[in-house]
Amino acid sequence: MSDERNTQRHRTLKSGKIVFNDGRSTFDCVVRNLSVSGAKLTVNSAFGVPQRFVLAMGDGRKFDCEIAWHSETEIGVRFT
Repeated sequence: MSDERNTQRHRTLKSGKIVFNDGRSTFDCVVRNLSVSGAKLTVNSAFGVPQRFVLAMGDGRKFDCEIAWHSETEIGVRFT
C-alpha cells in the first residue's frame, strides 16, 4: 500500500468510538495513529461502518471523518 498522507502521523493507543446515525449507533475502536488530517483505527470488523461518521476520542475530542481505505479490521480516515 503506498503512503499518500500529507501530514506525519504519530503512533498512539487511545480508545475511541465511531458514532453515526445521529449518535444512536456506535462501534468501539482503537486509534492506532493520529495526525492533524486523519487517523488509523482498529476495529473488530469494518463491516457496517458507514463512509462518514464522527470519531469520538476517549479524551473528549471529536472529529468528522470519511473513510479513505479499509481492511477487515483497520480503517484509515481523513478528517473533514
